[in-house]
Amino acid sequence: MRIENCFFCSRPTYPSKGITFVRNDAKAFRFCRSKCQRAFTKKRQARKVKWTKISRQQAGKEMTVDRTLQFSARRNVPTRYNRQLVAQTLHAMERVTEIRTRRERVFYKKRMAGKRARENAENFKLVAEHENLLPRELRSTAQTDGQTSTQTAAPAKVARAQKQKLRARVDGGVDVDMDMD
Repeated sequence: MRIENCFFCSRPTYPSKGITFVRNDAKAFRFCRSKCQRAFTKKRQARKVKWTKISRQQAGKEMTVDRTLQFSARRNVPTRYNRQLVAQTLHAMERVTEIRTRRERVFYKKRMAGKRARENAENFKLVAEHENLLPRELRSTAQTDGQTSTQTAAPAKVARAQKQKLRARVDGGVDVDMDMD
């Protein structure tokens, strides 16, 4: 059983799955799904489409230089069947996949190492830029101290003036029902 790679996105294409396109010059192209075939027929570049393996490699999101990747290279050298060789090959394949998964995990951890710190810095910057949208209790003390003299003093004077007016009305003979305290 030979597992081919998709010509466009490099995903594994198993036998009897996917689409095979044969050009007039007898070159066969294997596609894992119709999405890849459509992109190929529309003459899209796999390097420019973000979901393909080659574009992820160019963006630094997948390993490119690793010895374990060489084991998946296609070899067309026929060898005579040997039971012991097959057993060794299967054992080596398992070991190579273990090594590859471990290295991919380490690669991912290194790539994501400072992500949480960067996200926190971006979040703090966003909050600092739009601090005026936060409730007064959640604002930083430096900002509230600076604003107290300018923004909050004016509404306090207005509120006192309204209370004084209400008292003047009450003293002027208006009923006490309209007390606003």
